[in-house]
Amino acid sequence: MHLKRSLTKLTQWEHWPTFMFYAPLLPYFLYQTLKNKSFTFFLNTNPSMHYSGNGTESKFKTLQLIPEAYKPKSVLLPKNSSLSEAMYKMKKATISFPIIAKPDLGFRGYLVKKINSKNELKTYLDKNNSINIILQEFISLPNECGVFYYRLPNKKEGKITSITLKKFLTVTGDGKSTLSELILQDSRAFLYYDLLKNLHKNRMDKVINQGEKIVLTVIGNHSKGTQFLNGNHLITKELEQTFDKINQEIKGWYFGRLDIKYQSFEDLLQAKKFKILEINGIIAEPTHIYDASAKNASYLKAIKEIKANWEVITKIANLNKSILGLKNPKLKTYVKEMVYLRKYAKKLKQLNSVN
Repeated sequence: MHLKRSLTKLTQWEHWPTFMFYAPLLPYFLYQTLKNKSFTFFLNTNPSMHYSGNGTESKFKTLQLIPEAYKPKSVLLPKNSSLSEAMYKMKKATISFPIIAKPDLGFRGYLVKKINSKNELKTYLDKNNSINIILQEFISLPNECGVFYYRLPNKKEGKITSITLKKFLTVTGDGKSTLSELILQDSRAFLYYDLLKNLHKNRMDKVINQGEKIVLTVIGNHSKGTQFLNGNHLITKELEQTFDKINQEIKGWYFGRLDIKYQSFEDLLQAKKFKILEINGIIAEPTHIYDASAKNASYLKAIKEIKANWEVITKIANLNKSILGLKNPKLKTYVKEMVYLRKYAKKLKQLNSVN
């Protein structure tokens, strides 16, 4: 099984490591830094986000940018918070189980987990008490997508450049096979077997009834097995106008991806029955590029899409600098923060491996 997984990930570019999509663009980045005479000019893209959302921002602080009507209830737990503190804050914010727990500074879905009870929360906090944690209400709306949007600071209208529809890992029972066997038989789920056997350890040996559907993970992250589907055919002027209105309420955010849970796409068009789970900044990707099954999709096309995003970042950052009089952040300070992020990422990965 391990050999099959390795060969699948090697031959399907959707699963290739991140550096494979960014290393080819380093010459372009260096060209832009020389042209703009700064290694940090791009950090002026989203003034309301710490370093424009380059990965070191507090997710909880960023959540506060979301208009109240679309914001999920959330509380922040500083490191070493006790279970009683967590329960008090949840009660005050009227958050009840199930909830989503995740690091305040996080990425790649590390330590993002659905928590169903007080006991599960205690276990989660005991294991991860060395980092700041967000507890967020679980949004039970059935669909999830990522909408990539940008607006030039001197324009009233913006553009949606990417819609990613998220398909959660699901298997269907045949009345004969155990959950473990169904996962191993599935062409996608088997890649995440180690993760899934931990999530479903109490029923891996249970035979699943004929026709019964089991959703294996509810976290809309690629590293958790969620399949990203290209939804760009859903981009319309009407949808862009809806997000123009939302963007006007999110001051100082011009570029990035909104991760959204919604009832139906028609509701999304009408700006109702949806919640914005996260606002992502310049580190965000137009994740539809990872739909290898889409028409004309390719590894090279994915790289071109990322480059097109960097071109937009450059334009917005320079406009913000000229319109708002922003100065480029100091390189020394930024490098220090990147060094910290590298150490923190290593720590987060280690914590994730034991959860």
